[in-house]
Amino acid sequence: MVTSPIPHHQSPVDPDDRRVALFSTEFAADPHRFYREMRRRYGALVPVDLAPGVPATLVIGYRTAIRILHDPEHFPADPRAWQQTIPAECPVLPVLEWRPNALRSSGIEHARYRQANTASIGEVDLHALHATVERLAAPLIDSFLGAATVELVEEYAFPLAFAVVNAMIGCPPEIGHEVAAGIAALFDGIDAEQGNVLLAAALARLIELKRAEPGDDIASRLLHHPSKLDDMELIHQLVVLYGAGIEPQQNLIVNTLLLMLTDDRFGGGILSGSLSTRDALDEVLFTDPPMANFCVTYPRQPILIDNVWLPAHQPVVISMAACNNDPAISAGEHIGNRSHLAWSAGPHACPARTAAYLIAQDAIDQLLDALPGMRLAVPAEKLTWRPGPFHRALSALPVVFPR
Repeated sequence: MVTSPIPHHQSPVDPDDRRVALFSTEFAADPHRFYREMRRRYGALVPVDLAPGVPATLVIGYRTAIRILHDPEHFPADPRAWQQTIPAECPVLPVLEWRPNALRSSGIEHARYRQANTASIGEVDLHALHATVERLAAPLIDSFLGAATVELVEEYAFPLAFAVVNAMIGCPPEIGHEVAAGIAALFDGIDAEQGNVLLAAALARLIELKRAEPGDDIASRLLHHPSKLDDMELIHQLVVLYGAGIEPQQNLIVNTLLLMLTDDRFGGGILSGSLSTRDALDEVLFTDPPMANFCVTYPRQPILIDNVWLPAHQPVVISMAACNNDPAISAGEHIGNRSHLAWSAGPHACPARTAAYLIAQDAIDQLLDALPGMRLAVPAEKLTWRPGPFHRALSALPVVFPR
């Protein structure tokens, strides 16, 4: 890679000055078709828009992504120079803006926040977490056992992910509901600024509660970590934990259920399938990871990579979905293979992947044990995917089952 003092602007440049709109409903409906066309037209680096008038470079080559993710010196995660050029009403700004946390920091600050997060997450008792998922899943399943149909996003995956992350962090439901509403607004880009305000206020109340009544939970451990995070820093560590613990966890559960309900390798009655829930999770983490395009960095100066100049201070977004399916490294068979980028890589790799696997697997197994005859209520091609530049998320997953 080569850096240059010469200012460059919207690179890579399409000869027709067209950029792929990652926020469109067309992209959400069939992103893999877009990735194939991107690869044919551009190679590893693609000019995209994250929102109208918000350019970025999407990385769809696996080896290029690995180089970038392991090079925080040239590709720092701090967005402050970029966001000075972005209007306050930009729908993706609340997701990407600088926060004093590990996800949006570099260098010494990143190391400090990362240590606090990994230590607090590392003390989660996985045996107790397994019991927590079972305990929280049971009443949700019981609530629809008497019916013949259920919509699994709103009636199972979301409330379960929400309840589990609250339990891990130590947040009571009344505060957690406001947190969830704020997180949802950030990811969907609808009333995102208000969602940011709601989220910060709810987390400030949680910190005060944990200061008065500490417990064996992530929030209390962050509060008492030797890094001595101040209240604003504590709020923003929790923002990341909630952001990763609700929306992506919900999507991982739902996307895996969809695969198991539509792929004969896992189904045909589901419990008679030859492959396991863990196999299905690995397949989804390759093909339809819950955060399809993320891991955003901002070059400090124009930089040449793969014979393309990337401009300074513009987002470089890793497409985990496209990179995982790069023909240069993938033969299309993912069973037993965990070399995907769904958890990112390098210094910003997800520190909670073990817990995330456990939660998703337990959530799915609990549901399938209770409803082994479950099937889709509509043809798979009739399902709708929520538009948005970052996530891979179904709007709804309706199923039917024998009573």
